[in-house]
Amino acid sequence: MESKRATIRTDLAAAIHDNVGLPRTECAELVDDVFETMAYSLSQGESVKIATFGTFNVRLKNERTGRNPRTGQEAVITRRRVVTFRASNLLKDRVESIPQE
Repeated sequence: MESKRATIRTDLAAAIHDNVGLPRTECAELVDDVFETMAYSLSQGESVKIATFGTFNVRLKNERTGRNPRTGQEAVITRRRVVTFRASNLLKDRVESIPQE
């Protein structure tokens, strides 16, 4: 597969179109459906695992005291849910093998 930088939805849809040959509108809908399914699963507290890429998880962060970096004033940061990502070993290896500039 040709190396192509895909950073936004339209780039992903274009890559699918180039590699699979589906119409561009169907490719865009496919990308949107994938992201919508991922977002829904995460909003339900489920993990999303993409083989050879990584895993998205929802984690609960407890309330804590933080500090405004500009003023130094302390403030309470409320308890909240956050999405975390853990890259697969294959993805880590691919990133590691990129030559540094």
